Amino acid sequence: MPAALVLLEFVLLPLTVAVNATNRPPSPLGPATPARYGLGYQDVAFRTADGVRLSAWYIPTRNGAAVVLLPGAGSTRTSVLGQAAVLARHGYGTLLVDTRGHGRSGGHAMDFGWWGNRDLAAAVSFLDRQSGVRAGKIAVLGESMGGEQALAVAGSDSRIRAVVAEGATGQQLADHGWRPHDVTGVIDRGMEWVMYTAAGLISGAPRPMSIPDAIRAADGRPTLIIAGGAVADEPIAARWFRAASPATVEVWVVPHAGHTQGLATAPRAWEAHVTGFLDAALRP
Repeated sequence: MPAALVLLEFVLLPLTVAVNATNRPPSPLGPATPARYGLGYQDVAFRTADGVRLSAWYIPTRNGAAVVLLPGAGSTRTSVLGQAAVLARHGYGTLLVDTRGHGRSGGHAMDFGWWGNRDLAAAVSFLDRQSGVRAGKIAVLGESMGGEQALAVAGSDSRIRAVVAEGATGQQLADHGWRPHDVTGVIDRGMEWVMYTAAGLISGAPRPMSIPDAIRAADGRPTLIIAGGAVADEPIAARWFRAASPATVEVWVVPHAGHTQGLATAPRAWEAHVTGFLDAALRP
């Protein structure tokens, strides 16, 4: 392989991705709010342990339980409005969060999700303080990067009693054991090592627990991983994550669904799967 091609493949391309992932300007929030779905809500804000102000919408609980909703990389809380509306119909309180560097939240984005431990801990603490939210009745639902953050953080925060993760394939090299182990896989791993190492150095973000380790550390707390049937990698990654704890992890592959398109593709089935899972996980 010519030296110029090696430089491009293993240095310039992964460094470009790392710089972009850690220097992306915040996406605008847009005009949609929970009011579009006829839902009452509060505009709220809270701070992380390292002082970053996070902005969110809170729809109060009617059943004593509440769910943190985390959007994907480059997205804002408006992207999970549909999911929030489904949960609110079933009485769940929902906290729709702009993660740091996204929407109206402060801080700098890290689009591999490595600030998830601090952002999600602050969101759970906010719900802990809300009247009507009963102890042990907090779950997290995340889309794409948000799902990966939820899976990783649940291993170290026992206040999170259940996780729903859609479109999750991994935040770091240790999450990608599902990739092929052929020559292409070896090349991909080399590029990813450079990319993730550079992103960590640029952002200063702490590397999270690997998703398989976090699933094992969750100590029996249930997890639902939703994969898009039209996305080749998602079912493979989901089943590999499930192997870390087959007794506690459920995988649902939504036929014909694209990335994080489960609700849009199969709305009735998505509602039944997700609310049924949460009802069972958070019941008295």
